[in-house]
Amino acid sequence: MRTFSLDAHSLFPAAVSALLAVLLASAFSPGAHAQQAQVVDRIAAVVGDDIILKSEVDQMVRRRAQQQNTSYSDDLWMESLQSLVDQKLLSEKARRDTTLEISDQQVSNQLDRQIQRLQERAGGREQLEQIYGKSILEIKETFRPDLRDQLLAQRLRQRRMQNINITPSEVRQWFERIPADSLPDIPPTVRLSHIVRFPKPTREARQDARNTITSLRDSIVNEGASFEAIAREFSDHPTAPSGGRLSGVTLNDLVPEFAAVASRIPVGTVSQVFYNESQNGFHILRVNSRSGDTVNLNHILIRVGGTDAEAAKARLRAVRDTLLNDDTVTFERMARRHSEEDRSAQNGGRVTDPQSGTRDLVLDRLNPSWRQTIEQLEVGEISEPTSVQLLNGEDAFHIVRLDRRTPAHRANLDMDYERIRQLALQEKQNRKMQEWIDQLRDEVYVDIRITERDLTAMRGFR
Repeated sequence: MRTFSLDAHSLFPAAVSALLAVLLASAFSPGAHAQQAQVVDRIAAVVGDDIILKSEVDQMVRRRAQQQNTSYSDDLWMESLQSLVDQKLLSEKARRDTTLEISDQQVSNQLDRQIQRLQERAGGREQLEQIYGKSILEIKETFRPDLRDQLLAQRLRQRRMQNINITPSEVRQWFERIPADSLPDIPPTVRLSHIVRFPKPTREARQDARNTITSLRDSIVNEGASFEAIAREFSDHPTAPSGGRLSGVTLNDLVPEFAAVASRIPVGTVSQVFYNESQNGFHILRVNSRSGDTVNLNHILIRVGGTDAEAAKARLRAVRDTLLNDDTVTFERMARRHSEEDRSAQNGGRVTDPQSGTRDLVLDRLNPSWRQTIEQLEVGEISEPTSVQLLNGEDAFHIVRLDRRTPAHRANLDMDYERIRQLALQEKQNRKMQEWIDQLRDEVYVDIRITERDLTAMRGFR
């Protein structure tokens, strides 16, 4: 019996970037490294001029088993092998396509982000270099060719999938193949639009924060206090327990204000006080070392405490009054002009789930600040200004328009057409992509070197 989820983003996970993830993930299995030192790796498959190692497949199997909350099986291993073969086929086809272009800067930017995540998982730059036995630059150069192939393959997949569409009759046929008793119950949902204002720090609060961090800087620079000790005791940043340490970060990953200071300050000196709007606070930092655009540093953040909530609410009241009293002004226009939340403002104030992108928000999953605001609203009404924790966790004030309220119901085409259409389209896209990738096997040499029989023979060495 077939069942399906209405969360399209979780039904069809992207497979294009899996190879790089497998390669990078292998660095965090010290036990696996020790085991591989005793057991010689094997070639699992050859695709064109590329090889797939058994260890690569093993890593993907472990990751999939963890994600799916399942145990190892030979079927899972062979499925993982075929997935890696498909990725290699797509990469080979992408390399041959001269119309696809990936710049060196795009590769470098993506590589920097991958290495940064690895460093965070490893506990810092030094730990990552110790795990690999290579410098950061050498690690980057090791992964650069594979990453370029992955980005090319991703571009090729996106291009082909954009050309696959679905008709309303295909959507209906797809939906009608699902047994009635397998259709899920959809909980109550709402569609909302809002206009957001962030409360600005008061002048007094900004001055208090500046005075505090200036005093801390004086203690370090003039009185010889330990930067790390001051950070552990006073910093408001999550890095405080480690003395404010940030290791192996690239300037591109830092906010502009922070990157500007970190790029020009002499190594070993403590910066002047500077303000970082995204964290609503004042910083000082000390660069410990710099290599190209990569820096190791310590920093201290003192957040600005008090904000002028009344000013934000007053601005929203004025916007609401205009909407209620001037029929020529639309909510969408006012949202684009006055809302300070970029994501929704660009969409005319429409609120979407940050993970799935859907407008239909499950009512019970909204935090109390949202539910209390909309519980008394009729469709089309606009709320008074209220405080809110946004879907990304930020605190703000907003006015909300209730665009639609949908009661709990069994999934159906009339009420859930757009969701069902997305699922049907994604299944069609994935099916067509798989058919095309299978055809590539006639163009590209593929040799599977490890079969299910080989797995049975090797089980004793696992």
